[in-house]
Amino acid sequence: MTTPTSLPLTAADIAPLVPELVVIGGAFVLLILDLFISQKQKIWTHVLSVAILAAAFALLVTGTGGQGEVFHGMFVRDAASDVMNTVIVLLSALTLVYGWSYLRERDLYQGEIPVLVLFATAGMMVLVSAGNLLMAYLGLELLALCSYALVACNRDNRLATEAAMKYIVLGSLASGLLLYGMSLIYGATGTLGLAGIHDAIADSSERTLLLTGTIFMIAGVAFKLGAAPFHMWLPDVYQGAPAPIALFISSAPKLAAFGMAYRLLEVGVGPLSEQWHWLIGGLAALSLVVGNLMAVAQGNLKRMLAYSTVSHIGFLLLGVAGGGQEGFSASLFYAIGYALMSTASFGAIIALSRGGFEAENIDDFKGLNARNPWMAGLVLLIMMSLAGVPPFLGFWTKLAVLGAAINGGMLWLAILGVVCAVIGAFYYLRVVKVMYFDEPVGEPLPANNDRVLGLVLSVNALLLLVSPLFLNSIIAWCQQAFSQLT
Repeated sequence: MTTPTSLPLTAADIAPLVPELVVIGGAFVLLILDLFISQKQKIWTHVLSVAILAAAFALLVTGTGGQGEVFHGMFVRDAASDVMNTVIVLLSALTLVYGWSYLRERDLYQGEIPVLVLFATAGMMVLVSAGNLLMAYLGLELLALCSYALVACNRDNRLATEAAMKYIVLGSLASGLLLYGMSLIYGATGTLGLAGIHDAIADSSERTLLLTGTIFMIAGVAFKLGAAPFHMWLPDVYQGAPAPIALFISSAPKLAAFGMAYRLLEVGVGPLSEQWHWLIGGLAALSLVVGNLMAVAQGNLKRMLAYSTVSHIGFLLLGVAGGGQEGFSASLFYAIGYALMSTASFGAIIALSRGGFEAENIDDFKGLNARNPWMAGLVLLIMMSLAGVPPFLGFWTKLAVLGAAINGGMLWLAILGVVCAVIGAFYYLRVVKVMYFDEPVGEPLPANNDRVLGLVLSVNALLLLVSPLFLNSIIAWCQQAFSQLT
């Protein structure tokens, strides 16, 4: 007699995979299409890639395909994955919109760039929906391999190739640590399924093996997030990569890495939370201190944003350390807010850069208000939000994770977070100071005629000011994602 598990898959069985299939299928179509179009027609590859992501976004928002498990629980589409995938797809589309004029001006635009972004997006979508260690690793490596290639897309630039090599070497090391941790967890529980691991831990006598495996997995997750002391790749990659690629790496993958942390730690080794909560708390504290102190010393804006990313990851981990529905929903809220802020900050760099000039040093913003008051105003909104000044979005995200840490019994960590937030405000306000109080340096650059870029950046920056008007709805959306947690 045939068992249910041996029956062939039907369309209804794989319906939850529809958004991922659209992105992956679209990437393969564009890969083939790019072979038959000229350099002048590359805009069609770009437009179609944005259209594919828009279609996936619509499928996720409307809930097409429904939630459920596919491949015997290897892939899980639930409320948490839908929320994260919706934002990931939106951020990937923003990357392509921001990057078009920048890459075209510098003759860097190649048909494989949107294809790599699509495949990386598919990897992130699989990663946050993983119900199995094997699926988590598959999604992570698909994201990582595409990211390495994207960083190295400017092959004639020494900084870009050097950054890509560092990224590959350190990324491979982190993947090895993660894979080793997964193998130890499998050896202790006898299963690759995250739900099965969760159930098996209670009856397992291999406590040492489980804890060792968890430590190695946390090390791998910390690298992908960019938490200290696993942050060494961030400054070089942010500085060396073209600005649109740095924008991509700084936004959507951070949300995907948070999704991976949720799947592996809470869904997988949740019964060991009393141990790993303190380890996450230590990573959060170290990230807050190292990130803020190093950012203060930077004169290059990209490197400053890289070290500030380390600090923001520290804040994000405050919620994870707090645990429970409140902790994870607060961290998800922070991840979404930070991704929007990071996208806007690199978008400003892109908008102010021209062929032969990169607006990546803080001194390049001197006197910006005298030359372009609107752009200076947008940068002001971005920096204020990153600094956590009320009533901007950044203030409410910080408030959420600090409250989660306090309610999770980590008052000391919340106090450290407040102190580090004050330190962080210094280097963000320094950018505001040079824009409004310093004299312009050098000849004024020609205006950016990309109206789409200007419109998207304006909307992105203004959202940081007006989104708190919808604060309750956004928080409720994040809480719904983790409604099954207590």
